[in-house]
Order: sequence, then structure tokens, then C-alpha cells
Amino acid sequence: MTQNPDMSTPEGDQPLEDRVNNRSMRPDSAAFKAFMAANWAPSQDEGTTRMASADFAAARRAKLSARFPGERLVIPAGPLKVRSNDTDYRFRPHSGFAHMTGLGLDLEPEAVLVMEPVEAGQGELGSGHLPTLYFRPMAGRDSEEFYSNARTGEFWIGERHTLESLAALTGLPTAHMDLALEDAITENAGHAAFNGISIRLVREVDQTVDAVVDTSRINTGITDLEATDAADGELTEALSELRLVKDAWEIEQMRAAVAATANGFDDVVRALPRAVQHKRGERVIEGAFFARAREEGNDLGYETIAASGNHATVLHWIRNDGQVNDGELLLVDAGVEADSLYTADITRTVPVNGAFSEVQARVYQAVLDAADAAFDIVKPGITFRTVHETALKVLAERLHAWGLLPVSVEEAISPAGQQHRRWMPHGTSHHLGLDVHDCAQARQALYQDGVLEPGMVFTIEPGLYFKAEDLAVPAEYRGIGVRIEDDILVTETGAERLSADVPRTVAEVEAWMARING
Repeated sequence: MTQNPDMSTPEGDQPLEDRVNNRSMRPDSAAFKAFMAANWAPSQDEGTTRMASADFAAARRAKLSARFPGERLVIPAGPLKVRSNDTDYRFRPHSGFAHMTGLGLDLEPEAVLVMEPVEAGQGELGSGHLPTLYFRPMAGRDSEEFYSNARTGEFWIGERHTLESLAALTGLPTAHMDLALEDAITENAGHAAFNGISIRLVREVDQTVDAVVDTSRINTGITDLEATDAADGELTEALSELRLVKDAWEIEQMRAAVAATANGFDDVVRALPRAVQHKRGERVIEGAFFARAREEGNDLGYETIAASGNHATVLHWIRNDGQVNDGELLLVDAGVEADSLYTADITRTVPVNGAFSEVQARVYQAVLDAADAAFDIVKPGITFRTVHETALKVLAERLHAWGLLPVSVEEAISPAGQQHRRWMPHGTSHHLGLDVHDCAQARQALYQDGVLEPGMVFTIEPGLYFKAEDLAVPAEYRGIGVRIEDDILVTETGAERLSADVPRTVAEVEAWMARING
């Protein structure tokens, strides 16, 4: 049997996982390695200042500890994710990890927070747990990793924290994950009935950590996967519910994210003339906001919706490849994610040419009135669901007044009706914070049916969407999509609209556009 000369022979074939390095052309001589390891000045370490978030994160860990006495809690940051062959997406840790450590940005991929149970009152801040942050510290410059590892080497990605510097930054004890993590997760683990320590894990964040926990459970005779999955789910649920009420530091971060987002919306209006001239004007709008997000924050909080004309009736239009035309409305739903990973979420709908038509203004005013009615009732003690119901009732009344509802307002807003939802199918509000849809794993009793408390931050975002192909409405409405979204902080006596500085009324929007573009 002959072998095609262009094909590798089976003998000595290079493993697939090694072939990614074929492009590097890196020398492998002893002389090169010795020369690379020598003659480096010390790192310019200017000292590490304890993060402002450190004490708040410690208080959050104490609250989590109280939920799970006597159990080991394992909270991974998550690994890097490949974007294109051997390049990675910018790293973002799991939100539960960020909340419990106070870490943002892309500091420590693969890190794991382990909260070890101790006697009640003997743990951190008098809790029942002692936390340790496990991660892979910076390799010394005398190691090959320094210049050879494109994921972890300082030559490739810049300086990484040492165990000491990350401990100083976070206030957390630290340990090398390669040397101590597996033992920290598995030591004395097992059935509580046999004096073992039960483990709770935030699952599906890091497959390697999942495997360590699963193997430990099997080795100690724990085979009821349904029960362990439920127990792990309760930890994920608790981490989500602890974010329902923001502390003072989190609220400060939300204000910063909103302020940067407001600047981004100025950039959007400023970019409109160029967008109108471009065949993919929606991309011009998207790009203008993204530049602001990277200049003032860490990134976008979520993919920007830049939707002109009928695209504004597509709730999650993120393709953003359409034209922006004179006479249309442009709906922009966007948020800057701060370096702390807290994000804003604001939507404004503006007339491309700077002036609303009569029909556009009519639809816009209805949505604005619904948003204002919902905001006006926000205060501690009401249910989250009531905010949604209040906004929807206003929209139903306007749709009825315009002759669009086939039934009365009362019938439409009843559970058996809901005809008005044809033009507003989404919810009016969602919690906001580390995730744009924050606290998503919280129980319904604490979310939709939950009672508002001071420190909660959420959106109010009613809309009306009349698709171009919607024969249930007159032609003058077709192709009009309007959403107005603001970020709301519940205070002791009512509410604060964090995004109030971004123009909202018809007159304010038109004046804003005239001021920026003349």
C-alpha cells in the first residue's frame, strides 16, 4: 500500500493538541532558553492597594455562609473560551464569583473560591466559613512559561498577580491552584451521616472543577445525582438572590456605568449623520457606542441593539446590518459594563432626522406615559409584578383609544385576555447589576412576586412594536417600534431614575439632537 506523500504517516504523528504551536517557530535550544531566562529587571511593582469592594465582598460571603452551615462551597470563575483556534475571548468571570470576591475585569481565569466550613462564629467576620482563593500565579521569568505559554505567559499577556499581591488586593487568603485546589475540594468530603463534608458547587462554569467534584462524590459513595444536582442548584440560586439588593459599593458602580452609557448615547446621536450615509448605518451606531464602552468601561454589558425602521420591532435585533433612513425611528438599547462588571441598560428611540412625525410622537408618548406611570408607583413594599401591570394598563388604554384593541381594556388586561400583548410581548422590568438580566436564578417568589426593598436596581422598559407586516393595525403605524428604558434604584421612600440625564420626552429628545448635530 502506497502512502500519499502529502499525508502524514501514522507513525510518530503529532498529536492534535500540539499542532496549534506549529505556527510559533519558537527556538528550542538550550542556549536560547538560558538567554531568555537571564538579564531581566524586577517587575515594576508599585504596590497593591486593597480594593474598595473587598470589605463589601466579605460581608456578602458572610451572608452566603449563613445559608449553608457546615458545607463546603465551591465557586469557580470559569476558564478562558476559545474564539478562533488559539485566540481567546476576553475573559469575564462568572457573576457569582465576581460578587463573592469583588474581582472584575479579566484578572484570573480558572480561579476558584472555596469556602471551608468551620465552627459557627469562627469563620470570616464571625461566620461559619473560611474562604480561600485558588488561582495560578505569575510564572517566574526563569521559567519557559514566561515566553512560551500564550495563555498564561507574561511575554504574551502581561503581568499576572502573585499569591501575595492578589491576597492584598482582595483581602482573601490565596493558594496555588495547581498545588492545592483538588485537595481543598475533596479532603474529608462525603456523606454527612458518616462525618463527611458535603460539597455544593456552582455547576457548568468550569468543566474541570465539575469533574473533580463529581469524581469525589462517586469515590465517597454518593450516587444520587438528582439530589446533588438539586443541592448545587440551591447554591446557584442563593448567589443569585443575594444580588437582589445592592450594597453601597454596587450602587456606586451602577451610577458609573449609567454615566458612561449616557456619554455613549451622546456619541450615538453624534454619529447619526454618518450612519444615514452608510449602507450599514446600524453598524455605525453600534460602533460609536462600542468605542465609548471600551474607552470608559470594560466592555459592552450586552450586544447593542441598533435598530432602525422595522428592525425596531424585532425585540433582540443585534445583527445591526441595516440602513438608517431619514423619516424612520432608531431604537438603541445599549449599556456600558464598568471595570467592576456592573452594567447599565438604557434604551432610547429617536427620530433619525431629528423630529418626530405626528404618528411617531403619538406612539412614543404612549410608551413614555406607561414608563412614567410605572416609575411613579415604585417604592418599598409593593411587588415587582405591580410595576409591569401598571405600565401595561396604560398601553392597553392607549391601544383601545386608537381603536386597535378588539376588546375592552378590562377584558384585554384580564388573564384570559391579554390581546394588548400582541404589541408588547416582553416584561416591563428586570433586575440589573453584574448581569444585564441580573438575579435570573432567583425564585419567582423573590423576583416577579417579590416585594421591593431599598437598594434594588431594575429597569422599566415598556414598548410598542407595530411590525410592517401587521395587518391588525392601520398602515400609518406599521414599521414603528418604540421602547424607552431607564435604570431605577429603589430608595427608602420611593425611587430614583439613575438614567434621568439621558433625554426622554419628545421635546427633550428633539432638543438633544438639535444641540449635538445642529
